[in-house]
Amino acid sequence: MLEYKSEKQRGFTISELMIGIAIVGILTTIALPQINNFTVGLRVDSEISELNRLLLTARNGAINSGNNVIVCPLSPKCSANWHNEVSVFIDNNNDGDYDVNDTIIRVKAAINSNDKLQYAQNSLIYTPSGILSSTPVATPFSYCPGENADKSRGIVVSASGRSYITADTDNDGKDQDRNNNLITCT
Repeated sequence: MLEYKSEKQRGFTISELMIGIAIVGILTTIALPQINNFTVGLRVDSEISELNRLLLTARNGAINSGNNVIVCPLSPKCSANWHNEVSVFIDNNNDGDYDVNDTIIRVKAAINSNDKLQYAQNSLIYTPSGILSSTPVATPFSYCPGENADKSRGIVVSASGRSYITADTDNDGKDQDRNNNLITCT
């Protein structure tokens, strides 16, 4: 009697492969928008944290150096173009603007070209005591991503020089300041 050894089947059949591809396609379609929202949220959080560290560096720099320290976008003078590089410098000659006599402490890179970073003033000036030289406008720094305005975040700077990052206090998915004003960009 002849015996045939059956070979074990290896690999996938065409129908199994097609079903697998269909399942991966469906899962990708469902997950992709959530991944995009997640990455936008991470970018906004990163930019807001970096800006807050920049403000803390400026305040500490003023206290430690005993001079005014200015935070502003240089292009080449302080301007309201907050989406550009933002610089922190010691204003050694107290003229309110950056020149060759001043010392740059730190520079924050420009933000994503689709996003907005707004503030009502051209600069913030910290005095040697760590307070602001003028009362800030009640408007916070607002960072608004181009893809999803609901992910906007902000930083509020008080006259004492202290800053705090806004939060979603009413659990509606949008950040508010401590007076429940939504963080928006115009």
